[in-house]
Amino acid sequence: MLTVCSMPLPATDVTYMAFRLAFFDTLERIELANQVGLSGDRCFGYLTEVPFLKLVPPHVQLDQLLETWSKHHSTDRFQATLADEAVIYAVCETSARVVSCDVEVSRRFLRSGPRAIHAELDSRLAAAFQALHLNLPNEGDFLLVSQFLDMPPDEGRALKAKFGMLERECDVLFDLLGRWNLSAAMRENGSGLITVGESVRLAQSLKFSSSTPSS
Repeated sequence: MLTVCSMPLPATDVTYMAFRLAFFDTLERIELANQVGLSGDRCFGYLTEVPFLKLVPPHVQLDQLLETWSKHHSTDRFQATLADEAVIYAVCETSARVVSCDVEVSRRFLRSGPRAIHAELDSRLAAAFQALHLNLPNEGDFLLVSQFLDMPPDEGRALKAKFGMLERECDVLFDLLGRWNLSAAMRENGSGLITVGESVRLAQSLKFSSSTPSS
């Protein structure tokens, strides 16, 4: 269970669909970039919805998505970090765009997953995706961090204090921006969101291996 300011992220089909649509939208963009020789391009993926995180490598974006999903899917209780909150926001905004722009692609992303989905893929679902993050009681601090980059350190610290932001809480966003390697638990973290076959596809697309498949 993943909680945002003590409120659990709802364990609903809407949450599942939002994460799955954002995951496969980003994965297919990675695969297309590999096919056309643009794998070095880092400016795409669901996390580009968060200005500060737009340069996070797309494969790391998927790693973080699955890490956040695994906390949500777990029976243990986790307090969301700013990275988790950023993922939830970006996943919801991306899934709303995907379902609004291409119903057939959205249907393809959802039909082969581990959960049977019978929802209407329409504007009401897109609105439900956006409402998912809007109804969570976070302050959107992950959207404010980019404003501090060009400030002198003392001025930045003062402004963070004004907004009630702690330096240590922001560190996870800076760490995410600097990551390149994938976590050993990446495929395991996909349990409940992607199938075993899809985890194999993920490993092939990102050129990594793991002895622990998703289920």
